Amino acid sequence: MTSANRRAFLKTAAATAGALSAAPYLITSKALGVGEIPPASDRIVMAGIGLGNQGSGDQRRFLDNPAVQYVAVCDVRTKWRDEARGRANERYGNKDCQALLDFRDLLARDDIDAVHIATPDHWHSIMTVAACRAGKDVFLQKPETLTLAEGPVMLAAARRYGRVVSGGSQRVLEDYRDLVEPVWAGELGRITSIDIDAGPSSMECYLPAVAPPNDIDWDLWLGPAPWQPYHPGRCDGNFGTAGNSWRSYVDYSGGSLTDWGAHNFGGCLFAAGLGDLQPDRVAWHSDDRGGGYATLRFPSGVELHCNRPAALRPHDAPAQVTHQRGITLRGDGQTVPPRAVPVYRGSRGLHGDFVEAVKSRERPFRDLDIAINTMVAAHLLGIVRQLRRSLTWDRSRQQFHDDPTANRLLDRARREPWML
Repeated sequence: MTSANRRAFLKTAAATAGALSAAPYLITSKALGVGEIPPASDRIVMAGIGLGNQGSGDQRRFLDNPAVQYVAVCDVRTKWRDEARGRANERYGNKDCQALLDFRDLLARDDIDAVHIATPDHWHSIMTVAACRAGKDVFLQKPETLTLAEGPVMLAAARRYGRVVSGGSQRVLEDYRDLVEPVWAGELGRITSIDIDAGPSSMECYLPAVAPPNDIDWDLWLGPAPWQPYHPGRCDGNFGTAGNSWRSYVDYSGGSLTDWGAHNFGGCLFAAGLGDLQPDRVAWHSDDRGGGYATLRFPSGVELHCNRPAALRPHDAPAQVTHQRGITLRGDGQTVPPRAVPVYRGSRGLHGDFVEAVKSRERPFRDLDIAINTMVAAHLLGIVRQLRRSLTWDRSRQQFHDDPTANRLLDRARREPWML
């Protein structure tokens, strides 16, 4: 470099440095924090995986939280991916949100603190474990597990890597409050029994093959599920469970039993104070028509009857409370001290509770172990329905006692390379 060129370079560099040092407006008020918006260094950096019907609702709730900075979306469908990116960019007035096809690329970003997952159920365990290993906290939509064997693996990953993992059933506290409050206030005394109307399990899918559209990666949508030809009804994200939705079919979901069961079982177990427990026995009661109902017995002695005929339900309980979704809790009517009902942290519902837990590193309202216990109840019911006989559950070993046939139903094979 000649002397003239060197002087010109130094002059330009000095002028640029002076302009930068005199331009504090380059750091926006949003970056420094204003009003209820914390400074950028204090915000939770979030991303979403699975942005269809439920996932888009989750995204909106996190976008509305000023403590969150939302930076990336991931979905195997172009439509959902692009719409989710558009919502984030509109929220912040920029084009910074990254849209990704493969969740592994999203988890590889080391600037992301937490993810919300709202994929079909067959992906939940694999994605949650991978997120924990990648150092991400997780807000996981219900039903959290597809099989009994998945729960302990997910919980071990959350604890080993020190991650906050919240289940996604907001109805447990919000919709079932009329069950929760009288029980926790001591109005029913000690809970002795519960009746619940549990929905059907998922079904096999026999939809014909249809050429997949260009806007979906069908192989990645299937992931660990058995390979099947594409049909729009097989992967539709509508909330029905009677056909033409992934919630209807056994390869991807437990059907209404686990989908609504996450709410129903979660609500009644929380109200009854059984959230820390798992049943130790599942009794099957056959009827003359080839059907029947099941009773889950808990170590505390409480019995939870699933679809018990009305004629067999007691009509002279000392105290009881019933919810419109077919849940009845009965107590002995004795005086018991009231307890304070646990509440969400912050003021933004279950999603806000998760964000506050991420910041404080405390366990969220729907901590993963509570969510898994809820799903254990639903899965046990599904297996006893299938086998039509009573079973004994060993929580310490997470398997059925001396029952090889039932233990073969603890888990299912996964398509390579998607191993748990």
